[in-house]
Amino acid sequence: MDEEYDVVVLGTGLKECILSGLLSVDGLKVLHMDRNDYYGGESTSLNLIQLWKRFRGNDKPPAHLGSSRDYNVDMIPKFMMANGTLVRVLIHTDVTKYLYFKAVDGSFVYNKGKVYKVPATDMETLKSPLMGIFEKRRAHKFFIYVHDYNETDPKTHDGMDLTRVTTRELIAKYGLDDNTVDVIGHALALHRDDRYLDEPALDTVKRMKAFARLSAVYGGTYMLNKPECKVEFNEVGQVLGVTSEGETARCKKVVCDPSYLPNKVRKVGRVARAIAIMSHPIPNTNESHSVQVILPQKQLGRMSDMYLFCCSYSHNVAPKGKFIAFVSTEAETDHPETELKAGIDLLGPVDEIFFDIYDRYEPVNEPTLDNCFISTSYDATTHFESTVLDVLNMYTMITGKVLDLSVDLSAASAAEE
Repeated sequence: MDEEYDVVVLGTGLKECILSGLLSVDGLKVLHMDRNDYYGGESTSLNLIQLWKRFRGNDKPPAHLGSSRDYNVDMIPKFMMANGTLVRVLIHTDVTKYLYFKAVDGSFVYNKGKVYKVPATDMETLKSPLMGIFEKRRAHKFFIYVHDYNETDPKTHDGMDLTRVTTRELIAKYGLDDNTVDVIGHALALHRDDRYLDEPALDTVKRMKAFARLSAVYGGTYMLNKPECKVEFNEVGQVLGVTSEGETARCKKVVCDPSYLPNKVRKVGRVARAIAIMSHPIPNTNESHSVQVILPQKQLGRMSDMYLFCCSYSHNVAPKGKFIAFVSTEAETDHPETELKAGIDLLGPVDEIFFDIYDRYEPVNEPTLDNCFISTSYDATTHFESTVLDVLNMYTMITGKVLDLSVDLSAASAAEE
């Protein structure tokens, strides 16, 4: 460990692992350390015994739930968008050859107390009970506009500059009602609250159009179960290295999650979550084995959306016949059992349920001065888009360049050979 590295990465959460891989692919000498004896950090996966230990202390899981090793319960579960940024990052790093993907069975939205499938095609829009016949016609025209919109072709702009026109103004042009706006903004564009309505419409249109472990392979070094992991600084506050068990890995830069440098972050919120083990799929989701349900804030009278995520034995995360569901939201109280009730009520009977609140942090340091690059905590959403955008921003700060996701690394490697 007493060596010189370009970067030391502390923590093995998803963000840290992606960055470790990207930097290794760039040819940097990377040491990746974790104080825990397992991968994943706050986003780790737990078997049944570990899950019980985390939430129930010394209690033992009941036998009727099945074998502990058949469970892999993600603490921060999220979906990848099929055409999203994370998928392109994984392709860039050539790690996709080691992964197996499975499409989600459906995306649903909560509206007026019921759950409806989010329409993904023109035909589904016309058949959807979310809208009346006249509203469907208006929505259809809006969707055609979004589909045809090309940022570089003014002919498709219909006289509107979407960098100046707000989303509220764009939607008003098509006369869509509030319920349809909820579906568009939260279930299609994946906004977390209603602030987007008064922001430039271009971001929402782009989001709607997007809707329609890797480092070791490239020479990174991993060390788990390294206690303390103390970041060392010189007299002017710049990173010198990381010390653990009397040894120091010298480095130019440190990448870490907020827990490793608590004096350089601030608390920005909390996430309330529930984890449920069930013996059935979520009702009213077409017997789906994997599903997300978005509960827009306006439907709940809240300041932010609520998210429901479900996967099952078909994803090798539970024994045959068992389903794992997660309900999460930005916490507004100290009572997750009460705050998450609207989402929990959609689950039907549960075998077991666990409640939790965790703090969210963001960095307040200046990386150009101390060479510390700290990720933000995971939010309550059920998708990876905000997560990977943080990764890409950190990559640019660390390397001084923008990651070119148009490059297929596997093709480049084949050409070199």
